Amino acid sequence: MDSQQEEQARPDNPNRPTAAGAIGNVLEWYDFTVYAFFAGTIGRLFFPQSSETDSLIAAFGVFAAGYLMRPLGGIFFGHIGDRYGRKPVLVLSTLMMAVPTCAIGLLPTSEQIGPAAAILLVFFRLLQGLSIGGEYTGSVVYMAESAKPGRRGLLCTASILGAGIGTLLGSGVADLINTVLPKEEIESWGWRIPFLAGALVGIVGWYLRRNLPETRDALRAAPPPRLPITETLVKCWRCVLQVAGLNLMHAVSFFMIFVFMKTYLHRFAGLSETQALTISTIGLLALMGVTLVAGAVSDYVGRKPVLITSAVCAIVFAYPLLTLVNLGNFWVALACQLAFAVIVGSYSGTAPAAMAEISPGHVRVTTTSLGYNLCMALFGGTTPMITVILIEQTGIDTTPALYIMLAAAISLFVVLRLDEPSKGKLD
Repeated sequence: MDSQQEEQARPDNPNRPTAAGAIGNVLEWYDFTVYAFFAGTIGRLFFPQSSETDSLIAAFGVFAAGYLMRPLGGIFFGHIGDRYGRKPVLVLSTLMMAVPTCAIGLLPTSEQIGPAAAILLVFFRLLQGLSIGGEYTGSVVYMAESAKPGRRGLLCTASILGAGIGTLLGSGVADLINTVLPKEEIESWGWRIPFLAGALVGIVGWYLRRNLPETRDALRAAPPPRLPITETLVKCWRCVLQVAGLNLMHAVSFFMIFVFMKTYLHRFAGLSETQALTISTIGLLALMGVTLVAGAVSDYVGRKPVLITSAVCAIVFAYPLLTLVNLGNFWVALACQLAFAVIVGSYSGTAPAAMAEISPGHVRVTTTSLGYNLCMALFGGTTPMITVILIEQTGIDTTPALYIMLAAAISLFVVLRLDEPSKGKLD
């Protein structure tokens, strides 16, 4: 890399890569939240079945279909990131998320164009899933390669913070619309507002990312492989499995404790919807704070000590904490949610930097994208469904804790076999 490239790779504002990396995750989780909030309305408008339950199942089926596209998105964006640079991934993934989100807000309903409405909805959700397959991991790799070794863990937590901000933003917008507008107007046009507003987040993301410098690691890299996916599957498949195993605890615990918990608190623990929402919101805010601390601590003590400690705590405390949550007492449930925030946040705040560090530089985007998205597609997006199945099949409301413990045990096994690269440069 010559001196001119070196200068181009040095951002004017050291915080800009972090903000630019996080904004895509804000949009991803914003869309996730607003779709979940309005799934009932979307089901009735696009899948007018004989029963409301069938319509809701169809709406969530479309949501799940997006997750199935994530591994394909990982391969697609991995190819771009490893052959043409990290910056094109960030710019393209932002546009590919923002445009479908806005398009969903403009879609005619089944009443207007018949079955074509559902087909178009599925198409745009699949396009979103494809883009998400490169968004998170592309931003993590960019932030990891842009950061100094001693601050890599802290700066990579921006990916988790982006998810938290997006979730809070989405729920806030959805709550506002449900409060201000009557049900008839929400069904008529109000549901479109959150999706159209998502375009604003996308514009901000594109603006922040369009003039980003390429990372030094990408500029220094040797001639890239012609097909990064082939190189990854033939020579780096163990690393793909390591990335997937590393993220297993994050996927299961995050989706169960911070996505499904609102439903669990209301349906199984007997708390009111208001109480459940309050606990979930406070827990998410606590999670965001813990991730920052965990990332910073991992820069000083290493990734493995933080990951090992949090995984062991999940194995030991998941069942007792969920048992206490099930008592149905608001303050006890809140305390348990805060305890989960410490355990899950410590792991989730450290994992992004760790997965970038264990991935070889010449196929880093492909390796992290494929491993992470396989894990999310198979275990993350399916966790709420598996949770319900476990409870219904066993008749025991605390059974899902065993799923967290199993995921944590597998991740612990993977982490114990990893090297500790946090103190040095990325290869």
